[in-house]
Amino acid sequence: MKMKSAKTISRNPVARAVVSAGLMAAALGSPLPAAAACSPCAARSRSGRVANPCAAKNPCATKNPCTARAPCAARALTRPANYQPYVGDKAELIKAGEALFKDTRLSTNGMSCNTCHQNYGAFQASFAEPYPHAVRMATSAGISQVHLDEFVQFCVVNPLAAKPLPWDSRELAALTAYVADLQKGFKPQAAKANPCAAKGGY
Repeated sequence: MKMKSAKTISRNPVARAVVSAGLMAAALGSPLPAAAACSPCAARSRSGRVANPCAAKNPCATKNPCTARAPCAARALTRPANYQPYVGDKAELIKAGEALFKDTRLSTNGMSCNTCHQNYGAFQASFAEPYPHAVRMATSAGISQVHLDEFVQFCVVNPLAAKPLPWDSRELAALTAYVADLQKGFKPQAAKANPCAAKGGY
């Protein structure tokens, strides 16, 4: 087979690219995986290197996910005028609420209510008090106290990074019923440390 001269290669941009890639691969002591190198689906870091697309993002490694965001309108998280919550069988709502409490699909960041609240984790001593009461996550947004369903909405919007649930929805009623049922068995001394080190207060 006739070899191309260096002069011919220098005039051909495609040939130059192939040769450069081959020299780089040889210098690094690795083969040249053409398909992988050109894959549009390969996740890349800012340096251009292929990043691990399967690396789990730690929700606890960033800023406190339970801190209320100022841009989130407080009005959307407080009961609307003429509020009429969904009414259904209490036992069925509690069961549905437990499933939602553990469902990561309720969020946009892969978290669920159970991520922070498993085995009463992240609940402050004030969680034992009847609602409405002061919740730090709400007071940081300028709201002095919240009802239990409002507390649920704050959690959906802040830690779970989702839109508030419709006020008349079965989902909100179910989560509220389940959290109210959890509250019955809560003892302040039984509260577990929050794995996300959240200081929102509940």
